[in-house]
Amino acid sequence: MGEVRLFAGNYAPHGWELCNGQLLNISTNTALFSLLGTSFGGDGVTTFGLPDYRGRMNIHPGQVYGNQGTDYSVGQKGGFETVTVTTSQYPAHTHQVMAHAAAEATADSPQNAYPGTVPANGANIYKNGATNVALNAAAVTNSNGGGQSHVNMQPTVAMSYIIATVGTYPSWS
Repeated sequence: MGEVRLFAGNYAPHGWELCNGQLLNISTNTALFSLLGTSFGGDGVTTFGLPDYRGRMNIHPGQVYGNQGTDYSVGQKGGFETVTVTTSQYPAHTHQVMAHAAAEATADSPQNAYPGTVPANGANIYKNGATNVALNAAAVTNSNGGGQSHVNMQPTVAMSYIIATVGTYPSWS
């Protein structure tokens, strides 16, 4: 009684219930209520809730990530299916804008070349070679992003979580 298992079927066998967060009557499930209480919902007077594993993963109660994470209690939910990353969450970094140090470009193609200086006569702006200088120490690329959320989900296989509603009452020792 109170044991939760994975089950490959889309129904709950006799003596089990799907863990879909449904409410049960305390009067007809007093032993199970004594184990779960209202950790998963219900008013504690006439009803109590079963765990709801739809779209959820399981974690052990307690503090996650050493002493810096959330201290989860039984029945507490956490996490998000999607997340929007903000630029403040990116590691700090910039890139300088580089140009070739030569005074005038001589190549007709930008392949394997960096932008060079542009003389007044409008000559080619690309120069082959690896000698590069920063155009301006303050000239750096900006952080960029679209602000849209993305799926934050590990690869999954859907199966039913079921909970035993009858059986041997677990001992406290």
